[in-house]
Amino acid sequence: MTQSLNDESRKHIEQVAGEALAQLESIAETAKSKLHDGRTLGSDALASINTMTSSSAIQRLDQISQANRESYQVLVAEPAIARVVVVDEEGEEKTYYICRTTPVSGFPNLASYRAPVGRLASLAIGAEFTLPNGTVVEVLERAQLRPNALADGWDSRDTVVEAEHFGPFTIESLRALLTEVAGEEVTEDILGQLLAEETVKANIIDGVRRSVITKMGLRDQPILDQYQDEIFRLPLDKRLLILGPPGTGKTTTLIRRLGQKLDTAFLEEGEQRLVETVASAQGMAHANSWLMFTPTELLKQYLKEAFAREGVPASDLRIRTWQDYRRELARNAFGVLRTASGGGTFVLKDGLASLSEAALERPIQWFDDFDAWQRKAYVQELHDAATQLHEAKTPEVLSLGARLQDILSRAADGALAAMFGSLAVEIAKVQALVSSLKEGSDGKIKAALNLQLNRNRAFLDELARVIDSLQQAQATDADDQDDPDADEEEDATAPRTGRAAALNAYMQAVRAQARAAASKRAVSKASRNGKIIEWLGDRGLTEADRAEVGASLLVQASARRFVNPVKRYLDGIPKRYRAFRREHQPANTWYRHEGFEARDIHPLELDIVLLAILRAAGDLISRPNVQRDIDSPAWSSLHPILGHYRNQILVDEATDFSPIQLASMAALAHPRLRSFFACGDFNQRLTTWGARSADDLKWVFADFDIKEITVSYRQSKQLNDLARAMIRAVGGTEQNASLPAHMDSVGVAPALLEHATNAETIVGWLADRIREIERFVGQLPSTAIFVNTEDDVAPVADALNAALAEHNIQVIACREGQAVGQESNVRVFDIQHIKGLEFEAVFFVGIDQLATLHPALFDKYLYVGTTRAATYLGVTCQGSLPSAIESLRTHFCQDWQQGD
Repeated sequence: MTQSLNDESRKHIEQVAGEALAQLESIAETAKSKLHDGRTLGSDALASINTMTSSSAIQRLDQISQANRESYQVLVAEPAIARVVVVDEEGEEKTYYICRTTPVSGFPNLASYRAPVGRLASLAIGAEFTLPNGTVVEVLERAQLRPNALADGWDSRDTVVEAEHFGPFTIESLRALLTEVAGEEVTEDILGQLLAEETVKANIIDGVRRSVITKMGLRDQPILDQYQDEIFRLPLDKRLLILGPPGTGKTTTLIRRLGQKLDTAFLEEGEQRLVETVASAQGMAHANSWLMFTPTELLKQYLKEAFAREGVPASDLRIRTWQDYRRELARNAFGVLRTASGGGTFVLKDGLASLSEAALERPIQWFDDFDAWQRKAYVQELHDAATQLHEAKTPEVLSLGARLQDILSRAADGALAAMFGSLAVEIAKVQALVSSLKEGSDGKIKAALNLQLNRNRAFLDELARVIDSLQQAQATDADDQDDPDADEEEDATAPRTGRAAALNAYMQAVRAQARAAASKRAVSKASRNGKIIEWLGDRGLTEADRAEVGASLLVQASARRFVNPVKRYLDGIPKRYRAFRREHQPANTWYRHEGFEARDIHPLELDIVLLAILRAAGDLISRPNVQRDIDSPAWSSLHPILGHYRNQILVDEATDFSPIQLASMAALAHPRLRSFFACGDFNQRLTTWGARSADDLKWVFADFDIKEITVSYRQSKQLNDLARAMIRAVGGTEQNASLPAHMDSVGVAPALLEHATNAETIVGWLADRIREIERFVGQLPSTAIFVNTEDDVAPVADALNAALAEHNIQVIACREGQAVGQESNVRVFDIQHIKGLEFEAVFFVGIDQLATLHPALFDKYLYVGTTRAATYLGVTCQGSLPSAIESLRTHFCQDWQQGD
């Protein structure tokens, strides 16, 4: 409970105000002079330079210099965010000022919030803390500062001051407090004294005042509460998940953690050594080695802005939507998706109707089923190949087959890494065998081609024209059948036209014909090779040569499986997925029986394929012997995946992602650090495939450290009560969201308009409520209107613009969730883009229609939408409140006229 302000306390606060403003001035001036004195750390700071070996040292100095400049710029604008007084066991008091960034030299009592001492800013009065030097101190007094540079000096607005014997109080202006003190002695007349007393009362407010949200974006919370603070300081190599209701500061904690962990000065010694080792191996600085995933493009933009406040540069390379990153990985890194230049197995189709309900409801079992199947299929493929080699007539091939069979029979089930390690010993011998056999078979084919060229010099040109006409067919060729014996070295970048392309196509087609003859199979006439063979007629190999070359090619194909088994295993996962799907379709297990093409893939299927690749590679790379020998031929195919690892992976709104997507993101965390930090709320899951329980998340990391935070800083008491009642009404995950102690959280009841069947009624009601809010607040705060579809955005914005024109309030249509316009504009959004944002006022248009449009997610949309509002919430219905939330009627009023 706040304790009232007596004269002694008031005098003390005045002293604090004077000292704090002087300190802000001093820090800012010192930072400004450092910024302008032109001196930087660079090569001139080194006594002697060896240009061959010193580039990294110079680069490091340049980085330090740049970091210093950025810190000075922050301190010039915001010299400190807190003042804390502590007392040690000897009764000696010490005052600390805490700043957001690296402190400027010359202020022994100025500490970064990221440093261990910075924790003092978050501790409660009376809490004990052990300083880095081992001294135990107790927190006596605390002030949260919000510096404000004025033309004639510094001020701190809405400063919260508390101590053992008074407070907390919110002081609107420290500057005004000192001006009042200075003016007291000269105020002789009674009227002047009465007015002065009133000014003082208005300036010092009991408790903590909630700030009005005036701009759209993520709220700046310079100082975290004690629990959030503890979480963000946990070691770098943790796998952390924060769960909590809206407005509890989950994302803020995430951003603060990243800011601290990127600054190597604040890492433990062991962590510093580890990130340096990883950085030198990866060739990427620790400060750039992070990646954050967010569900929407709009939220991504606000996160970038919040990162900038924290002094963390966040480009589009660092904050990504999974949708974009998945496509990039699948298309450019792992060759799962087709490209125009050839290669790739699948075409991504967002709306593909390929999945059964079981796949959507049990994604973990679906993935486990596929992964076990494809591992088994791959090992079986190796067994079959070794058996074929062992049955060969040549003694050299036969003995190789026997050795390979021995290795495979000794490999334990699922122990792929050990098996790959044993096979590595044979790679050189296998490579030599394949090369000599290939030389022989290619020689025979080229001899046959030379025979044709002797008879007809235009033969290749004629074939080139045939190939040009087959280019379209080539696009679907891969769908005809997967030839398990096709040449591995057939190059995706092979020439597409001209004689070189004709030569390439001739070799491929004749090989396919020879393989088919030797294995007693036919080449599909619909395939590209089949059409070329038909055109060639008897202009290929003779029957005797075909049998001989075919037998050699089958041995080559079997041996080639052992040339680079790791690469073949990883590269083969997409095709094995297609075979798995084909096998499981008839039984309607995981997939619908029909209605889509073999080459098409749904985004959630693509997640399954990517996770299989990433986990398989990660299992291998995490082994010390593999990391040590990563440049050897046996393991070199893992190199590209190393380039995708990051020291820190972060996920905002984690429950919007499926367990498979989260596991894929987790697999991008560097195996040496396994640093992963996510936050979310099951009640706010806005996707049908999103994670539904802590068990889903424990599958991603068995040692996930799940923390729950429950103090909500966003909402008024009325809206917090509504949110809790809503969770109970729709059967969501019960959370005990509480409001901060001492905070002025009284607001107004949410307003409800029912039976609004025409647009004029709705728009008129919205306009009246918006004008009411501006009158209460004294300015128009951050205001959003949520509609049910993208098609409703522009009409509602246009009609409301016309209705509010006489009060010069502008309404902006935010199409596709784009945040356009000035801060003072009212914004209209499609409901699907609202995740993670907050506004002072929110209006929800047509929530009864929402129930019809999104029956599976209605309760989630409703909860997320209503919890975007801090103080004012307005809801309209075409009919009456949906039956699912009829019980909430008592929470609503009709308007806010009485709420002034």
